[in-house]
Amino acid sequence: MKILVTGSAGFIGFHVSLSLIKRGHEVVGVDNINMYYDPSLKFARLGELGITKEQASEHNTLCQSSTYGDRFKFIRLGIEEKNHLSVIFKTHKFDKVCHLAAQAGVRYSLENPDAYINSNLVGFSTILECCRHHDIKHLVYASSSSVYGLNKKVPFQEDDQVDHPISLYAATKKSNELMAHSYSHLFNIPTTGLRFFTVYGPWGRPDMALFLFTDAITKEQPIKVFNKGEMERDFTYIDDITEGVVKVMEKSEEERIKNNEYYKIYNIGNNKSEKLMDFIKEIEKHLGKKAITNMLPMQPGDVQKTWANIDLLIKDYGYHPSTTISDGVKSFTEWYKSYFKV
Repeated sequence: MKILVTGSAGFIGFHVSLSLIKRGHEVVGVDNINMYYDPSLKFARLGELGITKEQASEHNTLCQSSTYGDRFKFIRLGIEEKNHLSVIFKTHKFDKVCHLAAQAGVRYSLENPDAYINSNLVGFSTILECCRHHDIKHLVYASSSSVYGLNKKVPFQEDDQVDHPISLYAATKKSNELMAHSYSHLFNIPTTGLRFFTVYGPWGRPDMALFLFTDAITKEQPIKVFNKGEMERDFTYIDDITEGVVKVMEKSEEERIKNNEYYKIYNIGNNKSEKLMDFIKEIEKHLGKKAITNMLPMQPGDVQKTWANIDLLIKDYGYHPSTTISDGVKSFTEWYKSYFKV
């Protein structure tokens, strides 16, 4: 297939692009490479896909991979740039779209709301309009476990009420699900939203806990532990996430139509909630260093516990995450030490 992957210089987008390429698909990646975190990491990810920093620095210019040839091309572009994006859809005639571009981060949304409105709402509407007018067979897009907000019932299930988001980031992700539903209903566009649960692993984002903790412990600096460590997360390793996304992307349209799947929402997680302090112990073990902990109260917009019920994804796609926390953290710390030459 020919697939558009938005956010292809991002953490999940990079891994999904690489997996699709290796499975024989042709991928066109789009990313604006913004300054939310150090863009050198984004350029390095693209380097792994065969796109140089010089190539990726040019705005709205199609670059071809030196490693994967025609199977990967890249364009630096913001998804809210409707006119440019429409041309890309018209030129490349994609079969499917994997939309992973978004302004991420719960805490950042408290200080920079405009970034979330532009990328997560305006940008998402642009993607929907392009899919509508260019005969896209399936749109798979990133939602988030954040939509569950103040939900007290665990594990979180797709049919739980998600009407009480506690951050603007979560509100935009819930909005994406509603917008997708309306386009599926009005224009028969098959859409699938994936609610990601705390993704971690090599090439991860520097604003995520594993990266922050590893960096601080390595440099013998204190780590910030919110809610005094009384936190639990459904940590999901990037290879397990990638496997799930690719399974959804590769499902045949005949089977999708047969099952009347025009609008679906799935949790995609590890199906297990881990204590934050146990997670920190694994980092300490693999770094061979003890953390200096700074115990702090709960942060605005944060939740105490997440836990994904993934029965639907298991039933429909045979999804089975298999990476333990110990193995996943080990892979990340090994990548971290190699990347930063520690």
